[in-house]
Amino acid sequence: MRRFILPLALLLNACVPVTPGDVATRALPQASDLPPMKTFGAPRPAKPAKSNNDLALDFIELSFQLESGRELPVFSRFEGPISVRVTGEPPASLGTDLRRLMHRLRSEAGIDIYEAAPSNPANITIEAVSRAQIRRALPHAACFVVPNITTISEYKPNRRSARTSWSALRTRKQLAIFLPNDASPQEVRDCLHEELAQAIGPLNDLYRLPDSVFNDDNVHTVLTGFDMLMLRAYYSPQLRSGMTRGQVAARLPGIFAAINPQGQSLPAKYATRTPRAWSEAVQTALGPGANSAQRREAASRALKIAQAMGWKDHRRAFAHYANGRLLLSSDPKAAQTHFRAADQYYAATPGADLHRAYVATQLAAYAITRGDGDAAQIILAPHIDEAAQNENAALLSTLLLLRAEALDLQGRTTEARTVRLDSLGWARYGFGSDWAVRAKLREISSLSPLKG
Repeated sequence: MRRFILPLALLLNACVPVTPGDVATRALPQASDLPPMKTFGAPRPAKPAKSNNDLALDFIELSFQLESGRELPVFSRFEGPISVRVTGEPPASLGTDLRRLMHRLRSEAGIDIYEAAPSNPANITIEAVSRAQIRRALPHAACFVVPNITTISEYKPNRRSARTSWSALRTRKQLAIFLPNDASPQEVRDCLHEELAQAIGPLNDLYRLPDSVFNDDNVHTVLTGFDMLMLRAYYSPQLRSGMTRGQVAARLPGIFAAINPQGQSLPAKYATRTPRAWSEAVQTALGPGANSAQRREAASRALKIAQAMGWKDHRRAFAHYANGRLLLSSDPKAAQTHFRAADQYYAATPGADLHRAYVATQLAAYAITRGDGDAAQIILAPHIDEAAQNENAALLSTLLLLRAEALDLQGRTTEARTVRLDSLGWARYGFGSDWAVRAKLREISSLSPLKG
């Protein structure tokens, strides 16, 4: 289930107040039309460089536990071809993104999955409904997946019954995914990737995974090379529904040796598990329902736990990032200290390059507010292709808009205009509606002291 831990790239607006009204900017007059929406080309997922021993441990923890921490008694998956249909009122972008994803599942994970007509029965029903309907069914969720039903109206009457219990499943036959039809194209796609992956594969999320959508930090928004490797193992002919944890564990060394031979020679790192107290602190700090004081206290607690655990990986970095986020308005200098620490720990963590791109938006924004276009350019340069490779249009457009402001500070106004217009095509996919795109443009434009 996708939760409202807010995507990091979309939180830049905490840096400065947003200018009210539809204010024109230097580069895009109010009367101008926005450029067409851009979409990504062929996927470029990076292969995980991880030992097969560690991959097997990841597989077990992902597959035999729910996000709540509840243990699953047996392994479950679909047996045979998987049919998928779309019902409700889907947005225009959903069909294309679904076909791209299913092609990847077939070609990268070797899963026999195909699209069925909306009127035909299917193993997986994707129902496109409003965000309000989703919140009424499951507050605080952006989207979710449930076994043994086909419509969102069936969920509430059955939500506490054995019918919708994942732990009662022995094999998967029918599931429903509920996606928002009134969100940005990227948010719909992000939900699609996460929920379809959990519908057919692992049901758990692990904060200790830096390069996976199976992580509640929501940094990765499309299935990664790691995720496809997990799904390929999930549908190995050596496994079947109903197997116990021990039976699956006994088969995994042979499975990963066959599908990931390079992982045989890599040393195991045995990453520590994430205490529930840390996860709960992060949820409180960045999720819904807490006031400012409670958020700051929770972020500080998450960092203390990370320090006590001796972490030097992306979890330590994420704790610093959360503290930086929450100090932006009250203590900008302290916030920057946390962002720099986050960048340092992300840089030392294999597979955390995309995380660094998110932090770069905060570091570059601060440089721009100080009128230092040169520093902002240096900060932004390594991360633009990373955002494109990971198909994150919201992050990519944010990085490009920041780059345009840095170019303006350097007096390179013609280049700035070109970069700014290029960013808006990605913003239309990442942020959706014209008003949201213009709001992001105004927000980042207002960082520059040239606007003072």
